[in-house]
Order: sequence, then structure tokens, then C-alpha cells
Amino acid sequence: MRLGMVAGEASGDLLAGLLMGGLKARWPGLHAAGIGGPQMIAQGFESWWPSERLAVHGYAEALKVYRQLVALRRELGDRLLAERPAAFVGIDAPDFNLGLEARLKTAGMKTIHFVCPSIWAWRGGRVHKLAASADHVLCLFPFEPALLARAGVRASYVGHPLADAIPLEVPRAAARAALGLGERDTVLAVLPGSRRGEIRHIAPAFVRAALRLKAARPELRCVLPIAPGLRPLIEAIVAEARAQDALTLIDGRSHEALAASDVVLVASGTATLEAALFKRPMVIGYRIAWLSWQIMRHMRYQPWVGLPNVLAEDFVVPELLQDAMTPEALADGVLRWLDDPTAGERAAARFTEMHHLLKRDTARAATDAIAQVVDA
Repeated sequence: MRLGMVAGEASGDLLAGLLMGGLKARWPGLHAAGIGGPQMIAQGFESWWPSERLAVHGYAEALKVYRQLVALRRELGDRLLAERPAAFVGIDAPDFNLGLEARLKTAGMKTIHFVCPSIWAWRGGRVHKLAASADHVLCLFPFEPALLARAGVRASYVGHPLADAIPLEVPRAAARAALGLGERDTVLAVLPGSRRGEIRHIAPAFVRAALRLKAARPELRCVLPIAPGLRPLIEAIVAEARAQDALTLIDGRSHEALAASDVVLVASGTATLEAALFKRPMVIGYRIAWLSWQIMRHMRYQPWVGLPNVLAEDFVVPELLQDAMTPEALADGVLRWLDDPTAGERAAARFTEMHHLLKRDTARAATDAIAQVVDA
């Protein structure tokens, strides 16, 4: 079995890496190639270009590299059409993948899009582009297939692979021991994002929030997992804030940090769902370039941005966006969780329900759906 695949950033690489486990179980001789990251490469993926090429943060940044992205998509499409894999699977990154899928589909190649674009949250018109691009959509959330069906898009709910990868019972003691943290320590996990653009816009406020929290709670242990390749950028931000003594920087190991934590300070994105699956109360923060924010804020259909709140249809955890994301507000949000353990337990109960809903052996369900498209 030969498949073309594209994952556009760390979260997509993580999802694709988990998916490839199911694909290899069905097709042991699987050959998958295209654009991917370290999680996919560890599963034997042949990456023609690194996924970092697609890790663009917001509209303003995308405009700066638009020509390069268009050229990359054209070159990738040429190569896929020359090699003719059995199907193409685009993992998230809809602004890049849907255009590529449309070209491949027109040329007779089977196309699958893994992760339904958040048409229920903003830019609902993308459903028509999705219909023209993908033969089948693999949905992470249970309400999405019905929405797509109304637009004539074939789709399957496959659950979320993170719900399979993250244990229902959180290994808190083991994670703390692995990170050198004490059982009685109060621990804050700080996750400012996995893309350079995110880090530049979000990490300074997160680092300064950690400084304020350490001043208020000297015993607090703040752990910041660093995505691959971002250590110099994070270290520079920490040094500028003179926060070296406030934060412990670790390479990767974000799941251990989440499992070990009492509270999480996290950038909006897939990491918020990871924090929820680890049953941790959190404060969600997000900031993008001013122009990108002006465009996006007029396209929103819902009051929630963070995935745990979207799934719960409730503000289970606070969201501090754009100008509201100040170090003071972030620190105050964390302190409220630390001062009210009962509220944290209520949030954990909501997250446990969410975990059961999303746990569906996603790799196998997605592989079954892909096999049906390939054999159709």
C-alpha cells in the first residue's frame, strides 16, 4: 500500500503518527510519503519536505510566505501525480491541503481529509471547498458527520487518537518521578505553543505570568516543555524576562508535564484537548498578529475558542484572548484554580466524560474508512 500524506505542524504530525500505527497494522508493507514531521518519520514515513514549512501562524504571516506555499503545493502535487499512490490523506492544514486535494481528486486520485475543518466555529463556507476536495472526511468529533452530510460530504466519526493515546487514569506519580518533581509539589505546566509564530506572540506573556506566580507562591514548580527546534527562541524569551529561576525548561515530554501538573497554562489549540484528557484544570491564552485577529474575530460563530469549551458548549475553563491575555490575568486565572480544588475536581469530571466520548480506537476506525475509499 502506497499513500501520499501531508501534516502541517506539530499537532498534525502527532495525529498522523498515531494514524500510521493503524495503517501499518493493516498494511505491514505500507509506504507513505509527502510532508511530515518527527512522529511520522518515526513510523517510517518518507518526508520529502519538513512539516515546519507549513507551520504558519495567522493570516498576516501566511501572506508573507504565500508564494512559497503555493510553489511548494504545486511541486508536491506534481510529484504525487507522477508517483500515483493509491490515495492521498491530508491531515488538518486545510488552507494547504484542500487545494492540493482538489487537484489530485480532479486527476482521478482518491482523497481523504483527516480532521474536519472547524466549519461549526468559523468560515462555514469552507464546507463547499471540502466537498470539492475530499472523497471522504475523517472526523474527530461526533457532531461533525451530520453537519457535513447536509452539504453532501461523506464522512466518518473516528474519535480522537489522543483519547486512545492518553490513559483514562492519569499516571501522576510516575510522571512526577520522571521529571524529578516531588509528590507534594504544586506544579504548573506552561505550554505556549509549538510554532515559532505562536511562541513569539504568546510565550512572553506566559513567562511573565509564571514570574508573577512564583512571587505569589514561591513553592510553585513551573515546567515548560519545549517543542523540537524551539529551545533557542524560548531561552531568549525567558532570559529577556529574567525568569530563568522561575521556570524549568524540558525538551519535549509535554505529556509527562501535563500528567504531573496541578494546573496548566496553555495556548489555544490541540494542547488544550490534551490537557483536558489529562483531566487538568487550565487557563487558555491566545494572541495573534493584529491584522489576523481583526479578520478572525468577525468570522466566529461561537463564544468559545478552546476545544474543551467547544466540546462542552460551556466555559468550563477561562479563555484569555488577544488584549485580554496579560500576564496579570493569566496568573490570576491560575491562582483561582489553585485556591479552589473543588472547582478543579468539577472540571476533571467534565473532562472524564469527554475522554469516554472521544475514545474510539481512532487508528483502526480511520484505517477502516481509508480502506473503504481505496477499495471503492
